Amino acid sequence: MADVTFTVDGKKLTAPAGTLLIDACKSAGIEIPAFCYYPGLSLQAACRMCVVRLEKVPKLQTACTTPVAEGMVVQTETPEIVQARKATLQLLLGNHPLDCPVCDAGGECELQDMTFKYGAAESFYAEPKNHREEQKWSPVVYFDRPRCILCYRCVRMCGEGMDVFALGIQNRGSSSVIAPNVPADLTPDHLAHVDCEQCGMCIDACPVGALTSGTYRYKTRPWEMNHVATTCTHCGDGCKTTLGVRSTSDGSEIVRGDNRDKSGINGDFLCNKGRYAFDFANNDDRITQPLVRQSNGEFKPVSWEEAFDYVGKRLRELRDTRGGKSIGVIGGNRLTNEEAYLLQKFARTVVGTNNIDHHRTADYVSFAQALAGQTNRTASLRDTLTAPAILLVGGDPTNQAPGTAWNIRTNVRNNRARLYVVNSAEIKLRRQAKAFVRLAPFGYGALAGYLAGDNAAGSSAVTDVNALSTFRDTVKAEENLLILIGSELRGAELKKLIEFGLSIPGAKFALLADYANSRGAADMGLLPDMLPGYTPVSSSNTFAEYNAPAEAGLDMLEIFDAAGRGELSALYVVGSNPVARYSVDPAALKDTFVVVQEMFLTETAALADVILPAANLYEKSGSVTNSYGDLQQVKKAGDRAGVRTDFEMIVRIADKMGADMRKLVPFGKGLRADMGQSRGAQSGEADRHAIWLTANNLEPKLSPFDPYAILDEIQRLVPGYNVLRLQLLSGNDQHLQPAASGLVQIGNRRDLVLPANDTLFTSGTLGRYSAMLNDVQQYQANQPLIQIQAAD
Repeated sequence: MADVTFTVDGKKLTAPAGTLLIDACKSAGIEIPAFCYYPGLSLQAACRMCVVRLEKVPKLQTACTTPVAEGMVVQTETPEIVQARKATLQLLLGNHPLDCPVCDAGGECELQDMTFKYGAAESFYAEPKNHREEQKWSPVVYFDRPRCILCYRCVRMCGEGMDVFALGIQNRGSSSVIAPNVPADLTPDHLAHVDCEQCGMCIDACPVGALTSGTYRYKTRPWEMNHVATTCTHCGDGCKTTLGVRSTSDGSEIVRGDNRDKSGINGDFLCNKGRYAFDFANNDDRITQPLVRQSNGEFKPVSWEEAFDYVGKRLRELRDTRGGKSIGVIGGNRLTNEEAYLLQKFARTVVGTNNIDHHRTADYVSFAQALAGQTNRTASLRDTLTAPAILLVGGDPTNQAPGTAWNIRTNVRNNRARLYVVNSAEIKLRRQAKAFVRLAPFGYGALAGYLAGDNAAGSSAVTDVNALSTFRDTVKAEENLLILIGSELRGAELKKLIEFGLSIPGAKFALLADYANSRGAADMGLLPDMLPGYTPVSSSNTFAEYNAPAEAGLDMLEIFDAAGRGELSALYVVGSNPVARYSVDPAALKDTFVVVQEMFLTETAALADVILPAANLYEKSGSVTNSYGDLQQVKKAGDRAGVRTDFEMIVRIADKMGADMRKLVPFGKGLRADMGQSRGAQSGEADRHAIWLTANNLEPKLSPFDPYAILDEIQRLVPGYNVLRLQLLSGNDQHLQPAASGLVQIGNRRDLVLPANDTLFTSGTLGRYSAMLNDVQQYQANQPLIQIQAAD
């Protein structure tokens, strides 16, 4: 819309016509207070705090409902307005408990801030305090009715933002009260409860302490914590979360998770796992000392030095006697990019094997190959918030990628985006869809073929082929279509769908995976046949300095098959639980030396000869890449005595194996005058890494345990990862374009994609050790009226 010019407090401002005055002022640095207004939600005009004086208008007007207009003259802080706001505060405080010293919102309360600002310490309105006991609506949502100021943010957040409608208004006028959707007279315990997704967005939106979190309430005060913004570890969306951390006797404990600054790719949103399920890090079952299995079969705690000596010596012996190809390496989806890259480099250059894999939750190899040579065809998570049209094929973002689902709902609600959904199940997002196609079970391959032009495949995908034909024509008519693809599509079927999408002008793609760094694990080359950047092991000039085997190694299943045949001398598992995930027979590993880096005694760790206690994603630094290819920084928040990062452990084991540390991690290199070797057998050969560092003005790293030392090499070698370092270190996300041209098409790869099948209330190993997630699951199961279960 055209811009208009108006005046606020004597300042000339310009904004698009139709912009709300409160937003236009905020953009110009003029803060207008409001309790009921929340950007992106419907307008309420209930609190009257945002009143302003408009020239030639007889009464004060609410800035949250007034659009800017040409020539408008506005005053926001006159004595008249101050008095009006003060009177509003006096009304709100008339029956509000003055319990700020014990209220969870104390120090972060908007009502408290406004009271300090406008000085409403004394009130003309006096009445007996209307006390009510606080209510436990669920394990994570508590309601303190007297604190509620009836702004209705929570009601709109739950209904409009989450499409759940678990909260409503009971009674009228001064008797109005926020009420949950499961009334007390219908529950076994005769208490009111919420039947919802337990996201806690109502708590985030509450401007006072009426709604509080079960994980944080009465634990500490906001000013007693350090607030660390990092990336959530639970799903492939990679939402930004702010962890509140306080010191303890054995490190630092995470006591709160929220979306404090709302500056991440998830905007306002944070789901229940990002908000509450940090508590796995504080679990008493954490392994905090290296364990070595003794001859009697029991684990014995040993020192770190003893453990590293034993592991390094044993792996070196097995490599030298039985060959590197007799050793397997399995990485995890929650490692940082730096750790994943280092692990594959360790396997290929120190152990001498391509027997390396990870739990694949989406086919990123086929995705990269299908988009090789294309530019601006991969979508960021931010695109889901602005795309004019979205085609969602497979997947269930509500359960598997809640941030994606939030963005889609917001885009449909605020921008009238057109959503098209194709799924074999009645997923929740169909309620926002302009068109929904219910596929036959296992009909995704037929759908891809039909969209790509094979009309005969239509009958295998749906029962009504004519409706599917209309659907295809409608989608093809869209421009700048965003195509989100679930893990159901792999290999040739995935490529057919992308081929169809490439025929649509401006279409972009994203492949949804399950874990925090599933995309990064694939990008970094935790694959038996692909080096970092999806470069085939058999034809790599870029990675010639690795001097690694040119033949593809064993994949995940082949590694365990080899173990069963007695051909696998050692298995090194870093941050993964393949025994449980792939139902591996424990007997298969009886003749294999197994080393596991893990937080808990998982099914895989229980079979190990050595367990090395590992830090989790909240306890280390580095970077991760979400499903969309958005690179984000990970910052260390918590700390636990007795654990170490996977990066450090890999480096120390390599050192004990006799590896050249400066080749494995390019640290501590000084600048040379000629940037090359001037003497000896390598005379005349340039130090390519030193040249690259110098060309990019990067400081040499001084420690082999510094993950950013290996980030230099990732930037230099991995296509798409030559990012702006300053942006990354500033906490800003960067979208990658990893699909390089010239990738070799490999047609006989096995389909080893195994979705995690996590839900809103599960998160693999982490979820098993999260007390709050377990409480929520138990609550959902024990309330007979609860309808929103894991897969609704």
